[in-house]
Amino acid sequence: MNINVLIAPDFAPERFAGWHMLNTLMQRKTGLALRLLTPASASEQAQLIAEDKADIIYANPFDAASIVRDSGYVTLVRPINKANEMVIAAHAESPVASFRELKPGSKVALTDNKDVKLIGLRLLEPADLTEADINWQVVESYQAAARMVIKGEADACFMLAEAFHSLSRLTLTQLKPLIESKLADISHVILVHPRVEAEAPKLREALLGLAGSADGQPVLDEIGINQGFEAMSTEDAEFMIDLMDTLLE
Repeated sequence: MNINVLIAPDFAPERFAGWHMLNTLMQRKTGLALRLLTPASASEQAQLIAEDKADIIYANPFDAASIVRDSGYVTLVRPINKANEMVIAAHAESPVASFRELKPGSKVALTDNKDVKLIGLRLLEPADLTEADINWQVVESYQAAARMVIKGEADACFMLAEAFHSLSRLTLTQLKPLIESKLADISHVILVHPRVEAEAPKLREALLGLAGSADGQPVLDEIGINQGFEAMSTEDAEFMIDLMDTLLE
């Protein structure tokens, strides 16, 4: 049977080919018929999950928490030393020199990435800003968020740190980071639906064996997970879910 593998829509465009390479490699290593799903937005991802079309999900931590709780998915692995840090950035010539200088009514551009928004709001607490104080500008991509700031259509943008640091050199010269999170314990995770849980040991073994291998390491480098994956226990997953709950409080 075909096994649908859904990749969260928050990776940089240059990683797209790498995920297809990983899918092909995993098919060869496991003998499973893996079919890659790459939704273009968070809403498309949510629809695919709601329609029960995803057997394996590479999910951001916020979505992982709800997927594990609500749909019974089990954790498989997570990237090593690849926490979901985020950046709040402003225009390079903005008079705003610190995130503490953002005021109520500030326009903030971001994608529909709930964990980035949650972490960003926590970072803004010293500025006495709440979700209701921000004029949110939701866009389809982090590049669009950066463009809004550069064009003066937003005062700041929220984005994954990896996405920020992967922006073109020209774009980065027109932005300045106001703050970058340092959470470490929150990361993407690969989840498996109970209906394919019997294949979990085979999948886990293949994923854990990629780092340092002749065929696996180049693919890991292509998707930006250079150190490979590590097994994630139920206890680790519960800890991360509790951490996400804390951010929601």
